[in-house]
Amino acid sequence: MTAHAVVTDLTVAVRGGPELLSGVGLTASPGRVLALVGASGSGKTTLLRALLGALPPGAARRAGTVRVLGVDVFGCGPAELRELRRRRLAFVGQDPGSALNPRMRVAALVAETGTNLTRADIAALLAEVGLSGVPGLLGRRAGELSGGQQRRVALARALARRPGLLLLDEPTAGLDPALRDEIGALLRRLAREQDVAVVLSCHDRDLVERVADDVLELPEGAAVPPPAARASVQPCRTPVTDTGAPARGPNGDAAVAARGLSGDTGAPARGLDADAGLRARGLDADVGAARLPVLRGVDLDVAEGTAVGVVGPSGSGKTTLLRALVGLHPRSGGSLTLDGLALHPDVRRRGRDQRRRVQFVPQNPMGALNPSATVSAALARPLRLHRRCARSAVPGRVAELLEQVGLGVEHAHRYPHELSGGQRQRVSLARALAAEPDVLVCDEITSALDGGTARSVMELLARLRETRGTAVVFASHDLGLIERYADGVVTVNGASSV
Repeated sequence: MTAHAVVTDLTVAVRGGPELLSGVGLTASPGRVLALVGASGSGKTTLLRALLGALPPGAARRAGTVRVLGVDVFGCGPAELRELRRRRLAFVGQDPGSALNPRMRVAALVAETGTNLTRADIAALLAEVGLSGVPGLLGRRAGELSGGQQRRVALARALARRPGLLLLDEPTAGLDPALRDEIGALLRRLAREQDVAVVLSCHDRDLVERVADDVLELPEGAAVPPPAARASVQPCRTPVTDTGAPARGPNGDAAVAARGLSGDTGAPARGLDADAGLRARGLDADVGAARLPVLRGVDLDVAEGTAVGVVGPSGSGKTTLLRALVGLHPRSGGSLTLDGLALHPDVRRRGRDQRRRVQFVPQNPMGALNPSATVSAALARPLRLHRRCARSAVPGRVAELLEQVGLGVEHAHRYPHELSGGQRQRVSLARALAAEPDVLVCDEITSALDGGTARSVMELLARLRETRGTAVVFASHDLGLIERYADGVVTVNGASSV
């Protein structure tokens, strides 16, 4: 059997910097699933990109060869490489929403990569990735989809070209357990029935054990002590308007109507004022020009120093709820207050201090971080705008923020495209922390992280709650994290809540 991809002794390094991969080899065979595992930042995404012949900007191959479907991807000409990518292999990145044309509707997005697809063909592909029965799906744009729905539309686009090699970077991140299992089963079936070689990166070891025929574990890169091993948080005290969140248009959940089934967080408020903290009452939200209902009648209370988890199936409205809280998705009904004062539905209409006090960490940080700004610039901006540090203290504070989220100071001068998905997720968190918020709203903040790093990030948030009284709202499909770190839960149930 001829392998569809062979990597031999591949070494990739940043020009003038560290090695991203060192002497790596792999073989991807038709009919088999190969899983790449390893800590966040170990080079999984770099290896997938090497199979595309598209290393991250600033990185270069120092040694080794990569052959894909008989083509030497680093030795062939541009035309041959384009034909290979267009016809014979497919790649779904870790931030699929950023790769979907925001002006195109789902039907056109899927049809774009296939050949002479009928509307029935498109619907069948979407059903294959678990997107049957979603109201008005074919007519929606990417911004009207949840993160999980965007991921599945991107997978449907990849399958539309019937590739010989399918490359997937964390394909099940941000999906609920049942849907993760469905996607895993789909990948196994594709490999077996269509003789596709599937290569995926994944932090979910249980899923890897069930799905993968072969496993390649990449060694961890330069050791960076986890946040839990560092000194406690010591923010600067001098009083940036960036919400710490993207303002590039909605990418919240858009699904069937949902109702939050929680009022009390299950944890006592620290203050005596019943209006203290973040409070939502009867929150409603719709999506798209057709105003499809997403949320109905959600109640939520987050007191100082407490954490509330938001749970529900993929596409049920969790991201919409979080974005409505921070003023990035319009609410169609209900009220929202912070310490008894009304919060405007549009973040741009909120005062500077209100914007500082409520910060957002999105699920797909690639779409939120400015691609032309270094990590240092991204963290310095909120420090300056919200006046959290004297100008002379900004570089030191940037280094502290990176340390808090488990990244070394060497990441300060990198651009978003030079980071792994997990590193981008942690930079997005550090940017939100730079504003020293009173309420931190996090959407699947650990979805791109390995287990150890995920626990370290959650421990950091726990210390912030204890030392600064920060209130945390976080959506997650990891029920273990919810059970361990949440004081209360809001359930977004989708159709069952109508």
